[in-house]
Amino acid sequence: MDRLTIEGGRPLEGTIAVSGSKNAALPILVATLLTDEPCVVDNVPAGLRDIKTTVRLLESLGKRVRVGGASVRVTAAGSLKTQAPYDIVQQMRASVLVAGPLLARFGLVRVPIPGGCAIGLRPIDIHLQGFEAMGARRIADEGDIILSAPRLAPGALRLRFPSVGATENLMLAAAATPGRTTIRNAAREPEIADLAAFLVRLGARVEGAGTSAVTIEGRLRLKGARHRVIPDRVEAGTYLIACAAARGRLRLKNAEAGHLTAVIAALRRAGARIRFGRGWIEIAMDGRPQPVSMRTAPYPGFPTDLQAPWMALMALSSGAARVREDVFENRFLHAAELARLGARISVSGAAAAVSGVEQLSGAPVMASDIRAGAALLVAALAARGRTVIQRVYHVDRGYEDVEGKLSRVGARVARLK
Repeated sequence: MDRLTIEGGRPLEGTIAVSGSKNAALPILVATLLTDEPCVVDNVPAGLRDIKTTVRLLESLGKRVRVGGASVRVTAAGSLKTQAPYDIVQQMRASVLVAGPLLARFGLVRVPIPGGCAIGLRPIDIHLQGFEAMGARRIADEGDIILSAPRLAPGALRLRFPSVGATENLMLAAAATPGRTTIRNAAREPEIADLAAFLVRLGARVEGAGTSAVTIEGRLRLKGARHRVIPDRVEAGTYLIACAAARGRLRLKNAEAGHLTAVIAALRRAGARIRFGRGWIEIAMDGRPQPVSMRTAPYPGFPTDLQAPWMALMALSSGAARVREDVFENRFLHAAELARLGARISVSGAAAAVSGVEQLSGAPVMASDIRAGAALLVAALAARGRTVIQRVYHVDRGYEDVEGKLSRVGARVARLK
């Protein structure tokens, strides 16, 4: 497995180009299953492991996929299959999104219960309950979920929790179901609005994306389209937090400040100076961060995907902060690894108490998931001495060319094969 080595203690100075959003690109690529016409998706972080897995998934289902730089072209290669292969689905949670378009188009889909990061159970029952409300029947067989419906019925759906994945899956199904479907208590994330924009280009009518009530007017036949994916707000937030920890001055281009209001507000309370305009964000940080407690929440709250990097920043603060995780039940695995670098963190249930220290020290550590790996990067960039991060494939699932981008702004980061 690859490893990353970081010689910390160097301020970050320069410009980083933020990639397209992984979390937006995944459902948009899956949405190409809704049509037999060619689709082109631009600004895709094609170097990411999760994008490569999605390409393999589409090809296994019968699509032809051509990747050129940050553009992905998806065309028909024959009849689509309705069974997703276990060896691909086990690698990535978002694979379950193929259920929506395949069920709506063909009345049958078989999907293995998905895998992904070890950050909790992340049940798909909200997805399944939504499909059942649209008239689908489900059975479990040898670790797979089989969904069937002669024809899905449009109607009023209400999610018990604003799940991003369930909202996306039901939007995908509704787009190919003639009639009007309303999803209440829907997720409000920017990635939902980006998926809606693509579905509109395909020929569906979508209203309310970005609010708690999304309405989809589905069509029996959808067309091809071209779409540009929004910037990755989690990548941008990670680099902002990294600069606040390592200090220096960083400019992010291809970044959308409007998607990071909670994070920017927290960074300003921590002492960072932040400016932004259309397509760019600048941060400057000189001293230790002030302690700022936070709790994760669905958008527009503080994103769970930035909780781990924030904990790393607070480990260097000039006081005590409290971090609470209210989205996933098992997302503090990074606390023990941060402690190896000298962080003082005490975890109790869904909350962690962080007592800031003046200096962290490099050490061998191990990433347990994508964002835990990002937290270790943040801490290592600020720490004195050399840190080696193992299981860096987790980082590669969510951060494109991370060592290249950080090296170009002054960090000493190298990949060991």
